Amino acid sequence: GPGRLPAAAGEEGPVEGGPPDHSYSLSSGTTSEELLRKLNEQRDIIMKEMKGSIRRLRLAEAQLREEIREKDRLLHAASAGTRKRHGL
Repeated sequence: GPGRLPAAAGEEGPVEGGPPDHSYSLSSGTTSEELLRKLNEQRDIIMKEMKGSIRRLRLAEAQLREEIREKDRLLHAASAGTRKRHGL
């Protein structure tokens, strides 16, 4: 009820209040065990998404580095050709 003290650490009890039940919210009867399970599930989802993002970023970085190497090679070849044509 309204005059109830919060549960002690480790003690199971419902988490009161909050919005209606959504994937990101809790119902009024959620126990600390359920809360921990939901948090762990969300952490696992976030970690999986982060790993995917990191993998995509590493691939993009490798592609950009390859493009830079190719452009540097072309610039070097073009500048070497220009020097030869002008007798430098």
